[in-house]
Amino acid sequence: MRLLLAAPHSGAGKTTVSLALLLALRARGLRVQPFKVGPDYIDPTHLEKAAARRPYNLDGFFLDETGLLALFRHGARGADFALIEGVMGLFDGKDPRGEVGSTAQVARLLKAPVALVVDAKGMAGSIAPLALGFRDFHPGVRVVGVFANRVGSERHAEILKEALKAVGLPLLGWLPQDPALELPERHLG
Repeated sequence: MRLLLAAPHSGAGKTTVSLALLLALRARGLRVQPFKVGPDYIDPTHLEKAAARRPYNLDGFFLDETGLLALFRHGARGADFALIEGVMGLFDGKDPRGEVGSTAQVARLLKAPVALVVDAKGMAGSIAPLALGFRDFHPGVRVVGVFANRVGSERHAEILKEALKAVGLPLLGWLPQDPALELPERHLG
């Protein structure tokens, strides 16, 4: 099984949600293999600690499709679950539609379902059209649900869940707004 975590933009909480998922899946006894889209070498150090497995970078700009697929298959061998953390925004790459060097390119190539990580601070019903736009933007990218980050309360999470339900997307999970869960931002991610 595989899942790719992406976001509308950098700083939405992809790494935080990735770490939470890695720890939760490991706690259930699964062998989880982490991957990071792009040439990032900071986030993978966190992913390695949470997964207790060396992550692999999947860079669609520097690797051709054959090489990227081979690296993914090699890295995922022996794992129960492959978790791929995207870079920047889902469609941010060399071109405006994210065909080259983007998280979307990797999602299409791996045929990986995408969970959109949304920074929900200060957001309620607006999460629905945001997620809908990402779901419908490119037919080759399959957005299957949303993880909300920086949620203010359980009631806030319920509002987000209902808004997403109206457009046919599930709220897969949420993390509370808590400074202890935040990682320092850098140049990419």
